[in-house]
Amino acid sequence: MKQIAIMHYASPPGIGGVEITIAHQARTLLESGYAVRVISGDGAVFHPQIETVINPLFSSSHPDVLRVQAELAQGQVTAAFHEMVAQISAALQPALEGVDVCIAHNIPTLHKNLPLTAALADYAARSALHLVAYCHDLAWTNPQYQAELHTGEPWDKLRQRWPDADYVTVSAMRQQELADLLGVSSDSITVLTGGIDPAQFLRWTSTTQRLVKTLGLMDADGIFLLPARLTRRKNIELALQVLAVLRHRSGADYRLIVTGPPGPHNPTNKSYLDKLLELRMQLHLEAAVHFLYREGEDAQTPLLVDDDTIADCYRLADALLFPSTQEGFGIPILEAGLSGIPVFCSDLPPLHQSGDDDVTYFNPLQDSPQHIAAQIETVLRNTTSFRLRVRVRQQFRWETIIHRSLIPLLER
Repeated sequence: MKQIAIMHYASPPGIGGVEITIAHQARTLLESGYAVRVISGDGAVFHPQIETVINPLFSSSHPDVLRVQAELAQGQVTAAFHEMVAQISAALQPALEGVDVCIAHNIPTLHKNLPLTAALADYAARSALHLVAYCHDLAWTNPQYQAELHTGEPWDKLRQRWPDADYVTVSAMRQQELADLLGVSSDSITVLTGGIDPAQFLRWTSTTQRLVKTLGLMDADGIFLLPARLTRRKNIELALQVLAVLRHRSGADYRLIVTGPPGPHNPTNKSYLDKLLELRMQLHLEAAVHFLYREGEDAQTPLLVDDDTIADCYRLADALLFPSTQEGFGIPILEAGLSGIPVFCSDLPPLHQSGDDDVTYFNPLQDSPQHIAAQIETVLRNTTSFRLRVRVRQQFRWETIIHRSLIPLLER
């Protein structure tokens, strides 16, 4: 098991873009089987299984650091600078003891603690440490910092390629800036964008988090929601048929979530579920149609979804698919509208009252699944919010970014 250090001037629970990145990297690497140590000047323990080393000399705001930084800003490399480099070098030795890879955020390219930059560069040159220089910001390309930078050491360390280091930037623009600064090919620099944690951002319930993970919903190409009890008037079989056509026509991994249990007032509703399960198998949709009633924590326990998880389903879904043959009004249309997702529903007078001209209607008794699927494809293809939602979900989750791009660097 590799020991990974993540290093910056500050770390969680402090708030900031780099600190948030560190938190997600540390947790995801821990879950991926690495030993993780966070090293910084300001911060505290934020996870019981993540080792945390705090040394104020690694900070950008320690009084002694600020005094040396003020001298450096005037172009003065004094004895105080060299003394601080020596102190920080001595502190780095135990902090990095046993570390295989150090992810250094901003330290190799930003001037907020130049004694730390000099000490880390020297440590990396003398040791077998694999350094990943993770560059959010570049001092030498930022006009705001030019008055504080001078020719020679230690400022030149911020614009020189450190031997054997792997460089990472957070955008293609920053990648080209850094390549020009270091005089290297942009292909030699990895781009790892910022990301998002959907469960945290959307405040999912523990049930939603379990379902998303178990069913693999985050990588779906489209998620349709059918919030209804399993009764025949909900016409759920049509939704399955439409989904099968959509998947066949597009080759895309479209999913359908059906939220409710069998209706309680008709004893034949249990047989309706059996019929839907048989149809799901005939259409080869076992991995694409999810009846939440059957997704309890074990096979013997049905899942009765609570209101908070239902709300999560609306935030998770990309569209509402509502093929009922009878409705009294149509609350799901309102809920979908409030959630900002497109609606595809039956052409029934009560649904017109709630959907008006702002939803896509079809005739559930006469329109073929092929016709309905074509309508859905046309609308989604022209809905920018749908395309953005799917792209963010698939490409910009922290776990995806870290597994796709960061871990291969650590294992290089």
